Amino acid sequence: MKLGEIARLLGGRLEGGDPETPITGVAPAGAAQAGDLTFFANPKYLAALRGSRASAALVPSDFAEEIPVARIYVEKPSVAFAEVAARFAPAPIRFAPGVHAAAVVSPEAVLGSEVSIQAGAVIEAGARIGDRTFVGAGAYIGHEVQIGSDSVIHPNVSIRERCRVGCRVIVHCGAVIGSDGFGFELVEGRHRKIPQIGIVQIDDDVEVGANVTIDRARFGRTWIQEGVKIDNLVQIAHNVVVGKHSIIVAQVGISGSSELGSYVTLAGQVGMVGHIRIGDRAIVAAQAGVSKDIPPGEVWWGSPALPMKEAKERLALSNRLPKMLERIKRLEAEIEKLRDQKNEGE
Repeated sequence: MKLGEIARLLGGRLEGGDPETPITGVAPAGAAQAGDLTFFANPKYLAALRGSRASAALVPSDFAEEIPVARIYVEKPSVAFAEVAARFAPAPIRFAPGVHAAAVVSPEAVLGSEVSIQAGAVIEAGARIGDRTFVGAGAYIGHEVQIGSDSVIHPNVSIRERCRVGCRVIVHCGAVIGSDGFGFELVEGRHRKIPQIGIVQIDDDVEVGANVTIDRARFGRTWIQEGVKIDNLVQIAHNVVVGKHSIIVAQVGISGSSELGSYVTLAGQVGMVGHIRIGDRAIVAAQAGVSKDIPPGEVWWGSPALPMKEAKERLALSNRLPKMLERIKRLEAEIEKLRDQKNEGE
């Protein structure tokens, strides 16, 4: 592609460069070479951009810094860069439709048209696989599972009995959907298992990361709604509801019967107790421990989690505690000295 073509594709404004300049790849500013396109979306990387060897950079519309490369001004450089990067990405691997000879598919399973089932996959009785869906090597699709069309179930995924997966869903390697919820009652000194008879329902356009575990409900469903994106190593317990288009980053743990509204963001390693609700468009920052409801649209942080402003104020105060303690000790010593002097004068 040429630089001018990219500017037109993105609806951007080109400055400081020749529209005929060939662009042959994409790269981050610090690694880019001649022929590469890079982008700038975070002030932390301004120094890298200033020293970049890229042929051009996508920059925000209000960008005013002097840099040694051509600039294409766009509204959202990161989004625009992703659009261009897709043009240079390797073609996705396409598996031919059909069932591999080493797969085990029950005669009572129903496969749609152009389905691809790879070696070692197991499809149990009553399972239904939608048109053009891919099931990778070693995946397990349990009894009466339903998977919609155009979905991708990567190798070694387990989807347990009766669970529901929508259309255009991507489930990455090692994920387990529909394992038993963690339910026990202490009876006569022993932990008695409570049957978990519900399911997991995953709606359309969801992406589930590698080694994610989503437990089936005790009753009813654990529900991952449309457009949710889940990073690797996340645990979602029984009867949780994750609202539409929410983002859950790596190593989050959500306890049973909690509910997330739509467009919620949980950053890395957030932990949630059970039976609480996080409102629409709320954000919970990394490593927060959430023990109570969070209202819609608020940003919380800390452990226990608090509104961001309050959490930062408490952190600033705790950072001053060592000096405050030293001052208190000095004051105590002075008070003790004055008390001794008073006693001597009596």
